[in-house]
Amino acid sequence: MSTRARGFTLIEVLLATVLLAAGLAIAFSTLTAAAQTATGGEALAQRSERMRAVEGFLRKRLTAARPIAFGSDEATLNPQLFIGTADRMRFVADLPDYLGRGGPYLHDLQVVDDGEGLRIDLALAIVLAGETVADPDAVPPETLVDELQSARFRYRGLDSESGELGEWQDSWETVEQLPLLVEVTLAGIDGHEWPPLVVALPLAAHTVHGGLTF
Repeated sequence: MSTRARGFTLIEVLLATVLLAAGLAIAFSTLTAAAQTATGGEALAQRSERMRAVEGFLRKRLTAARPIAFGSDEATLNPQLFIGTADRMRFVADLPDYLGRGGPYLHDLQVVDDGEGLRIDLALAIVLAGETVADPDAVPPETLVDELQSARFRYRGLDSESGELGEWQDSWETVEQLPLLVEVTLAGIDGHEWPPLVVALPLAAHTVHGGLTF
């Protein structure tokens, strides 16, 4: 007796289709999750590298700060070695040859609101004989870091009464001296806070004890 070939029923076809669709959905979600994880890891690595580069540059420039005047106060005639506020600081440091002509340069770091967030710009100017010199070949300010939600500079020196290390200040008023410590706190546009950067200025002790360089 001959046996007829049995075909698939409609229910079996539908069940197979459902199982195939479920398998594809699981595979797609797995691939999507893996791609998101890889993208997130790459973004984190880029953010960490950016932090290290910016903080490394700031640390090198601040530790290179020298007790060299770049101007004088109009009211007191005191030489200006360091001027600092919460959103701007100016000081003199030797510039590496690969960044310019070398020698002492005024470093002007300023927090700027560009309408889409904050950024920190760096402007450089030649310092000669205690004064800032106009350079016809000077380049415009360079953006050191952008896409910030917040940025703040703070300063710390000796308390004039106790002689001990004083409190953090949002403004450095003793322009004829270098602060002992400078703090930079930043937060990205996404609200992620960078690790606080605290830098000791090695040559600050020379100005505390009255040493000046012109």
